[in-house]
Amino acid sequence: MPNPPRPHGVRHGARGQARREEIVRAAMEVIAERGYRGASLAAVAEKVGLTQQGLLHYFPSKEDLLVAVLTMRDEWDRGDRTGDSNPMTVAQTIGVVEANAHRAAIIRTFSALLGESVTEDHPAEPYFRERYRRVRREMASTLRGQWGDRLPSGLTPEEAAPLVVAIMDGLQFQWLHEPEGVDMPASFRAFLRLIDPEAAA
Repeated sequence: MPNPPRPHGVRHGARGQARREEIVRAAMEVIAERGYRGASLAAVAEKVGLTQQGLLHYFPSKEDLLVAVLTMRDEWDRGDRTGDSNPMTVAQTIGVVEANAHRAAIIRTFSALLGESVTEDHPAEPYFRERYRRVRREMASTLRGQWGDRLPSGLTPEEAAPLVVAIMDGLQFQWLHEPEGVDMPASFRAFLRLIDPEAAA
């Protein structure tokens, strides 16, 4: 997966990278504790023993830090799967949806940044643009692994992939607004049954 461009002025080197990863993990903890809006740079800096100015040497803005959090989340979701040659199975994709139902703070961060990223010159725009290209490509590989070059509906994997991704992200928005009324895993399985009645059995 091509990583988003490094923000200008970010420290390089193995030591700097280790410090960046420590800050990102701390940011995840702060987001889990305080939510997206409460995850201030000052709170993250305090958790890793830095001043806010010191943290800015690694991440020039809150948006840059939050993009790094989302990138790390993507890497955890993908595990050791890299590229189209080792895609997720449909069952593993359902597992990601199930996991997301238990991490509201990270999903809220993702959704809030996704909405903001469509504005001009937003620092998260390159991340989401590249992420969606990769996710559509990988989802097509997942669908091809399950059904071959044609789904039961007659769609190709490439035609269906954007629809599956749209369902996953759209369910997240609905769930954030009404978690007690939207069962993401159950709804995603219901969608898969539209593709193939036996797919989510």
